[in-house]
Amino acid sequence: MNKNVINNVTAGLAILMFAFVGCTGNDQNKTPSENTKSVETKAEKTLAGDQEIIEFLTESFKSNPNILSLEIKIVDKVTLENMKNWNAYIVSLDATVKPKDREVKQTMIWFSNGEVITQDLVDLKTGESLKDSVSPELKPKHYKKENLIYGNVNAKYKVAIFSDPLCPFCKEFVPKAIEFMNKDANKFAVYYYHFPLPSIHPASVTLVKAAVAAELQGYKNAVLDLYKVEVNPREQDINKILTAFNEVFKTDIKKSDIESAAVINHFASDQEVANEVMVHGTPTMFFDGKLDKSKRLYEKAE
Repeated sequence: MNKNVINNVTAGLAILMFAFVGCTGNDQNKTPSENTKSVETKAEKTLAGDQEIIEFLTESFKSNPNILSLEIKIVDKVTLENMKNWNAYIVSLDATVKPKDREVKQTMIWFSNGEVITQDLVDLKTGESLKDSVSPELKPKHYKKENLIYGNVNAKYKVAIFSDPLCPFCKEFVPKAIEFMNKDANKFAVYYYHFPLPSIHPASVTLVKAAVAAELQGYKNAVLDLYKVEVNPREQDINKILTAFNEVFKTDIKKSDIESAAVINHFASDQEVANEVMVHGTPTMFFDGKLDKSKRLYEKAE
């Protein structure tokens, strides 16, 4: 691959560096033997091209002095329609960064035709970014038992919801959507992933952990009741948040409960799934594994 980069790969480095500051593969190349024909198959060329993408991005990101260790993988590759030889690469990045050896996980989209690489392509006729047409899909591993809140695991359709209970639109939309789908357990399997937005709703982090703790103690319908809790989204006093939560749930969830390993692991799992499928806002919905930008496909399902 030529080292020509549209919009320059340093744009990606800048994005990654911002995340570091603000945040909180084995080698597939093989040497052919003397008895191996020198003609590469199409599949071999594809593998070589994918490995070249990984190597190029790895070398580019390693120039960031804050990165202590780095692993880049191609999670998925999507062939772009009407774009000869162009592919969208969904790339996962796992890094350890300074200070304090923090672990950072990030999912990105890159485009390449085997000669150049860029973080975006824009349609000249519509002005739309082709990134908007590429989205990771939910895979079987993402449909976890602990995330199934309503319906049967073998239901006709799988609907996944990523939501923040203090997001104004989520409060209005999500309970109604869940109640609609809960009418037919054989039609919809509803999977719910806690995705609080701490930068604008810091209280939601404590709330969702409290809901997980309540579920672990046997509480039913925790997700729907979570949207009934009234608390200032900017509240950071854990005791005040838990008081508001317990008033609605009629529970006695304590700080020690939301700090348990089981709660922390469930919360971390939800965030990991969200990162892998590039969820950035709420509510985000997937219908049968694919991003539902309309958030309304469940209403049209027959």
